[in-house]
Amino acid sequence: METEIETEIAAMNGASLAAHLGGRVLLCRTLKNTRPASGAANEAPAASPCLAGINPLWLHAMSPILRIGSRASRLALVQTNWVAERLRADHPGQDIRIEEFRTEGDRDRATPLAHLRGTGFFVKELEVALLGGRIDLAVHSMKDVPTRPAEGLQVEAAVPERADPRDCLVTTQGLSPAELPRGALVGSSSPRRRAMLLAARPDLAFVDLRGNVETRLKKLEAGVCQATILARAGLGRLGMFDRRMVALDPSILLPAAGQGALGLEFRDADDAVRGLVGSLDHAASRAAVVAERALCRRLQAGCSTPLGVLGRVAPDGTLTLEACLVAADGRRMLRRGASGPVAQAVEIGTRLADTMLADGAAKLLAPLDEVAAEDGAAE
Repeated sequence: METEIETEIAAMNGASLAAHLGGRVLLCRTLKNTRPASGAANEAPAASPCLAGINPLWLHAMSPILRIGSRASRLALVQTNWVAERLRADHPGQDIRIEEFRTEGDRDRATPLAHLRGTGFFVKELEVALLGGRIDLAVHSMKDVPTRPAEGLQVEAAVPERADPRDCLVTTQGLSPAELPRGALVGSSSPRRRAMLLAARPDLAFVDLRGNVETRLKKLEAGVCQATILARAGLGRLGMFDRRMVALDPSILLPAAGQGALGLEFRDADDAVRGLVGSLDHAASRAAVVAERALCRRLQAGCSTPLGVLGRVAPDGTLTLEACLVAADGRRMLRRGASGPVAQAVEIGTRLADTMLADGAAKLLAPLDEVAAEDGAAE
């Protein structure tokens, strides 16, 4: 099959090749830097000037179809299908196929993520597929994506408009944090959510609770806990936000970096996909998310770190970033902010992190591997 593809491509000039593949391929002149070392097993044949110097990995990836990778959970597929529909609307005639993946985080639903070693439990399999040419684009919940993505991949080039980033307290009666009974048992495996709720309500008790949105709600109804925390964005995307949920003000519970935003990950060298997803970009959302992730990178903060951060962009283009780092028991808190032009998003995040480090943040940071996911990636 690969030989047939190579033969067909070799017979075409650059213009006809691009037309044949529906614009879904980088032309030969763009790919010449991908040639492997001489003698390598995957070296491309030199039968055609067009093919010379092109790694067959790119030939494998060439297709008139845009292949989008997604986790198989209901929420992940809702998000991925939303992206696919937007791309179809923006690029009429573009064929799109969705491929489902089961990640390490999906396979292990029992262990709290903060206790697992490594990074990217909900994205690694999709990143491998991207780098291997099996898919062209992966759709993630941005808060699941490590702030240092795999080499050769890009996730901050285009960020769709962000949904409500707040967390929700979920109880069968729709109670607020102040209305919870004394000593109430809250189901959450997230150090951030636990620490910030303890700062507001030191009497609360906690039990580990993982699983997707539906699973956690079933456990709540079954009496495993009296309350749980879910992200407002996921509840909204699933059409499940109801009277049981109370959105929490960021002054009580500051969201995780990227919460409510979608991560569109693709090969950094794939200008064709970059051009497609560019139509989905929302500049203000991207600036806020980029600043949040820059702060986390500088602090080397992972899912074991009780850290919340939220960027907001004002109508005049000013980006304001707020971050809060809390001791695990909720008794100590470091809350700081910074602002500046949206064009300086990375610098704002880095500067705020430096301010927090100068003010003693290192004493509150958990020295564990980074995993940008909480509570089993249930937005």
